[in-house]
Amino acid sequence: MATTYLSPGVYVEEVDKGVKPIQGVGTSITGFIGITAEASLKALNPATGQKEPVESRINKATLVTSWTQYNEIFGGFVDGAYLPDAVYGYFNNGGGVCYVTSVRAMDSADAAIAASATIPASKGDSFKVAAKMTGDAGNNLIVTIKNDVDDKGKETGTFSMSVGGETKSGLSMKKTDGDNYIGNATFNAVTVSDVGTATANPADGTYNLSGGGMPPLSVPDFLGSTAERTGLGGLEVYDDIALLVCPDIMYGYDGSPAAKERVKTIQEAMITHCEKLRYRFALLDTPPDLNAQQAKEWREYINFDSSFAALYYPWIRVADLSDSPATTKLVPPSGHMVGIYNRVDGERGVHKAPANEIVRGAIDLELNLTRGEQDVLNPMGVNCIRSFPGRGIRAWGARTLSSDVAWRYINVRRLFIYVEHSMDLGLQWVVFEPNDPDLWARVRRDITSFLRNVWRSGALFGTSEDQAFYVKCDEELNPSEVRDLGMLIIEAGMCPVKPAEFVIFRISQWAGPNAA
Repeated sequence: MATTYLSPGVYVEEVDKGVKPIQGVGTSITGFIGITAEASLKALNPATGQKEPVESRINKATLVTSWTQYNEIFGGFVDGAYLPDAVYGYFNNGGGVCYVTSVRAMDSADAAIAASATIPASKGDSFKVAAKMTGDAGNNLIVTIKNDVDDKGKETGTFSMSVGGETKSGLSMKKTDGDNYIGNATFNAVTVSDVGTATANPADGTYNLSGGGMPPLSVPDFLGSTAERTGLGGLEVYDDIALLVCPDIMYGYDGSPAAKERVKTIQEAMITHCEKLRYRFALLDTPPDLNAQQAKEWREYINFDSSFAALYYPWIRVADLSDSPATTKLVPPSGHMVGIYNRVDGERGVHKAPANEIVRGAIDLELNLTRGEQDVLNPMGVNCIRSFPGRGIRAWGARTLSSDVAWRYINVRRLFIYVEHSMDLGLQWVVFEPNDPDLWARVRRDITSFLRNVWRSGALFGTSEDQAFYVKCDEELNPSEVRDLGMLIIEAGMCPVKPAEFVIFRISQWAGPNAA
């Protein structure tokens, strides 16, 4: 309502006539989900002079700005988990701020399972031996079975079992033998269970207990809950997250049908999460131990069709900085790749394809691909990482998983994510403004100013603004029936630059300018 003037005098008024600049959003903040060594905020205890845990960060997204800060909250490298190496590779390749959600800490024994072995009977059923101590320790135990014999070397019908330096003789598979029945036997290091109905003794032999440690992340572990702010669901509230990585869905992967289905289900959930939130992009890994043919089969198996995700292959070899005696190890490439996304965004812009870039920290590749093998994988949307003599190990692919040629390239999708998200935030002032030609002109002005800067950065194709983009907001788009519904329609078009994926140099013999 206009000001009412009652007394003579000079009245100074502020009138908002300027451009309301649309500020570009961040494109590089990454959300990591996986397994860490520990997960707690720490504070100095004056009595001991040591930092001690004061708050658990299990399943709580935590802002991390450096490897030092990550190390303080989540511990360093730990054997078996891929997230620490992914975050380290992220920062090493140019990554900045990120959010880390630890869905499991290795220093917690709650989720650990015991090593076990199945001892087969010579005829029929078997029984199970499991370590009493959960975790990796039980994997060192060996069970030795030996049938008892008398002084003449004749089998007595009983057997002995040795494990962890303890031996019990006179054992039987018959329930009627009381304390000698194997199901009733007690050992210091192991428990015996699942004894079948067979009465024949097991054959002589040794059996290694295995499988002790942390089980793979289940689908519910990863998905979490939006309401409880856990897992993938907990990242929904962070609007500034633009990239999503979860290398530890490969933890415990054994190539079984169940493991394949678990990985596929979680990766599909990552894609759905990004498509639902619209302004997020997922980096996916192929499983380990795949040759080129198997990588092709994996791509056909997952069969994703989305422009909001990219798939990388093969795994990379890095220095093993955990307590493992090994000097190097293979890790999924997504953590290092998302660092490259950050580096390229900072140096060139989101419109530059994150490819033909050195993978810092990569010592070698699980498999050195040939051009012929990439000829098969590249059209399917499998982004290969390759080693070139004298040029190092480089990301050598920039495709999404979309079958739509308009959204074939990662940089095109991420450019539109950047522009759309910036518009979303930068045009909030328009809501509830009078829907008239004055508003339309102001909106056109602000959007044109923003897209002009995008064009000048090199993100749009064209030698002039008219060739690079257009903005339309007028009565044709907003007739009375549209305005009556409380709607304001704005139309904008952009011509994004595409990467020079195939450089074709045509050369032929030339006789020279004086040739007849």
